[in-house]
Amino acid sequence: MEDQFYESLPVRQGAIGAIINQDDLFSTVPEEWEIVLTDIRSSSIAVAYGMHRTVNLIATGSIVCVLNIAHEHQVMIPFFFGGDGATFLMPGTLVEEVVETLLIYREQTENNFGMELRVGSLSVAEVYAAGQKLKITKYSNSPRFIIPVIIGNGLNYAEQQIKAADTFSVAKSSGRFDVNLSGLQCRWDRIAPPCDDNEVVTLLVSAVQLNNQGSAFSKVLTELDDIYGVPQKRQPISESKLRINSTLLDIGQAMLVRVGTQRWYNVIKEWISVIYGYFYFRTKSGKTYLTTLVEMADTLVLDGRINTVITGNRKQRERLLAALERLEASEEIHYGIHVSQASVMSCYVPDHKEGHIHFVDGSGGGYTQASRMLKEKSVIKSIPA
Repeated sequence: MEDQFYESLPVRQGAIGAIINQDDLFSTVPEEWEIVLTDIRSSSIAVAYGMHRTVNLIATGSIVCVLNIAHEHQVMIPFFFGGDGATFLMPGTLVEEVVETLLIYREQTENNFGMELRVGSLSVAEVYAAGQKLKITKYSNSPRFIIPVIIGNGLNYAEQQIKAADTFSVAKSSGRFDVNLSGLQCRWDRIAPPCDDNEVVTLLVSAVQLNNQGSAFSKVLTELDDIYGVPQKRQPISESKLRINSTLLDIGQAMLVRVGTQRWYNVIKEWISVIYGYFYFRTKSGKTYLTTLVEMADTLVLDGRINTVITGNRKQRERLLAALERLEASEEIHYGIHVSQASVMSCYVPDHKEGHIHFVDGSGGGYTQASRMLKEKSVIKSIPA
């Protein structure tokens, strides 16, 4: 039953701004569970050199790797995409296989791209021993797509501890497990906003006072609804703007991530699959897939922070910034923001019905850039006046 903890949680519906401020709707994560983290070291440098899509793809690959293991064991686990990495909660029974497999994936990534994927874990029991809170619920605003929602600072604390210890920087896998990245796809070109005069905003928000986290986040999420409208209205992905990316360079990069090699027959095989997509997406089943793709685009991550990618016009952004500045001036939140003219998307597609998930980031390294702004504010805040 412990392994099925997350799957057994009820799904909450309604306004997320109201739900996140109701502690009784959340369940305490079992202390027998573990937190596993992946993170690309110096990702901001890679983004500065124009490698943001590679960064996203590697991060998505770590999610695909873990979800394929969980699926094999018939365990549902919550996960959180962060642009340059991911965080997972899972029962202890999966941790050894997950970490060892991610270590192989890390070696593959470093050999092919020269990027170091940090991998680490920390038990939930250690998080609680440090006095941190970690509660979770499931939320949905659509019939198909359910996301995990965290309150408390437990995942942020675990991230700090894992990165500080850097336990797995020199660790090696025993080689007992194989990396399974089936379902990993990166077929879409940069995606323009649904409306030509709109922009893409990547926003990160953390609460200054943890005992006021629910209230602070509720205010931010309510402002998003008031300014941009319901989540469907601020969705940066639309069917009309989806364009297949068929360049051999991008196909080759996807091959390097997925199979660890760029052999010509793998690239040609994938290129043929991409060309087939041009025709498939014009069929009835293909059009249905595109509709569900938009619905299942992962544009809101609530992991103890607010992480979201939205679209709207400049005046809406100015109203949002004014509201965020007020909340920051009253020391309720810190925020980081990045504005771009497009989104980028990488995908996990184990099937073309309802099993697919699509990870969205602002172009130009939206999450990475917004995180950098947020961290700078936190550092300044911690320096004595």
